[in-house]
Amino acid sequence: MYRLGIDLGGTKIEAILLAENGLVLSRRRIATQAERGLDHILARLTLLVDLVLRGTSKKDVLVGVGTPGSISLETGLLRNSNTQCLNNRPLKKMIQSCLGMEVSIANDANCFALAEAVLGAGKNEKIVFGVILGTGCGGGLVINKKCIKGPNSIAGEFGHHSIDQNGRPCWCGKQGCLETYISGSGLEARFFNETGKRMSAKEIFSSNSNQARVLKLEYMKSFGFGIANLCSILDPDIVIFGGGISQQPELYTIGIREIKRYFFSDSVRTKFVKNGLGDSSGVFGAALFSNELGF
Repeated sequence: MYRLGIDLGGTKIEAILLAENGLVLSRRRIATQAERGLDHILARLTLLVDLVLRGTSKKDVLVGVGTPGSISLETGLLRNSNTQCLNNRPLKKMIQSCLGMEVSIANDANCFALAEAVLGAGKNEKIVFGVILGTGCGGGLVINKKCIKGPNSIAGEFGHHSIDQNGRPCWCGKQGCLETYISGSGLEARFFNETGKRMSAKEIFSSNSNQARVLKLEYMKSFGFGIANLCSILDPDIVIFGGGISQQPELYTIGIREIKRYFFSDSVRTKFVKNGLGDSSGVFGAALFSNELGF
């Protein structure tokens, strides 16, 4: 059987077709255009899959889809996605109807963590935690090459633990969620509130303005505090960072210094590293989730 992995992100949709031995047979990506709504996203996804599967019989393909959020065990609807037009919709059924294929749905951070644990920077480690720092902030836990979801399918959702119950409002309805402090959108919102100017997270990190320097230091303190809390609970062998902000060199100098400052131990043996698969971790992980087995 072939494996088709689909990474349904807020800015891009990527699909990859793998042979049984893991060889990449076809791969494409297109812009999500999420601002145009769910029906448009599904049309884009269907177009992409048709391009990737050209000449391949659908009956010979297992499909895994990685997306922000997770499927509610109670309702079967997607929940907790920062691509908010996907929330409270029967996404799995809708994708299956569009593609005419059975699919497995997995949280995008779980896909990232599984891919890195099986194929990437954590392939030689036992307890792997994957962190996505992008538009949102997500995480996934993999132990012995198996993704741990938990009975409520929320294992790894460290972005929604509160670091200040009177803090910044989060789209999830709570206050002070770590995501509002260390996601790209959180940094951008903070910069706008302070300066009245719109800049991307990448531009803020590149800026030498006084406002940017202050906010970057604030960012790193929140980052260190949040990751140290995570390590106090899980004590992982390795924490692997992905998403757009994982490209910032300061994360691996100032950021790791801040983690160590809050670390609940007199020694720090956990490794903190950049991902090994680049921005392809999600799509490879989705392919692995097509039958929840590694190669």
